[in-house]
Amino acid sequence: MHIRTERLLLRRPKPSDLEAFFGITSNPLAMRYWSTLPHADLSVTSTWLDNMLGREATGGQHFAIEFDGKVIGEVGAGRLPDFGFIIDPDFWGHGFATEASRAAIAHIFAVTDTPDLRADVDPRNAGSLKTLHKLGFVETGRAERTFLLGEEWCDSVYLTLERPLAWTKADLAG
Repeated sequence: MHIRTERLLLRRPKPSDLEAFFGITSNPLAMRYWSTLPHADLSVTSTWLDNMLGREATGGQHFAIEFDGKVIGEVGAGRLPDFGFIIDPDFWGHGFATEASRAAIAHIFAVTDTPDLRADVDPRNAGSLKTLHKLGFVETGRAERTFLLGEEWCDSVYLTLERPLAWTKADLAG
């Protein structure tokens, strides 16, 4: 399964992506607002990747994001309807999260019957919130102290994207 966008290739993750994903998930900047601390070693990322691959067998919709042949992130909904993405900080600010998410969302709505997609974002993560709003996600609630990251309590902004009545190619270009 491959999805091509203007600049990206979205494809199912595979075990050989381990080193690339470790490069991202071990980066404190990339993991600042993630729900876990940066991965301390390859074995943590290996478990994370194994879980991702396992969810694929039960309907998960994960995609590795490639730019110029290099894995720069991950996007999808491993446990529907929960949607998310992570991008290597070296590639922030170029619209890759929006481009990859738009394609992944169109695919997810095309191949599943999920009525919506949902995101849980740290309110300090302005970049992800901007991207999700651009994609049409709307805020549905907030909560304080929803998870403990190391020794720091984090809050959550909850967002939802309802299944469009008619998802067209024009939506993908927007």
